Amino acid sequence: MMPREFTRSERVAAQLRRDIALVIQQQVRNPEVGFVSVSEVDVTRDISLARVYITVFDPEQAAASIKALNKAAGFIRSRLGKEMRMRSVPELRFLHDASVETGQAVDKLIAKALHQDSQHPEWNPDADSSDGDSE
Repeated sequence: MMPREFTRSERVAAQLRRDIALVIQQQVRNPEVGFVSVSEVDVTRDISLARVYITVFDPEQAAASIKALNKAAGFIRSRLGKEMRMRSVPELRFLHDASVETGQAVDKLIAKALHQDSQHPEWNPDADSSDGDSE
């Protein structure tokens, strides 16, 4: 089986992910951005638009961070244009990636359910779940 070739849009997305993270970290000076990381970049097939998914350290500040990044999108795009060898840099749209918060909420629910189950002595996780037939 031949290894899969990456499309141009996938290669551009990977490069944008690295470069956008560096520009945000080193050149964006807006304190409203806060502590963010670039989790994913999706680029349209024609490379005219890039959706940049951002994970925010403080979930309460997510809306303000995304708003500040969308406001700085032109600045970030111009910096990318100077660093990347592309005829045109795609338009940037920043979106909140809530997967970390969702994962943490699921972890809490699982821990709560396990704790509640351990409080019931009649529950035995090792018991056979058959319909009562014994051999």
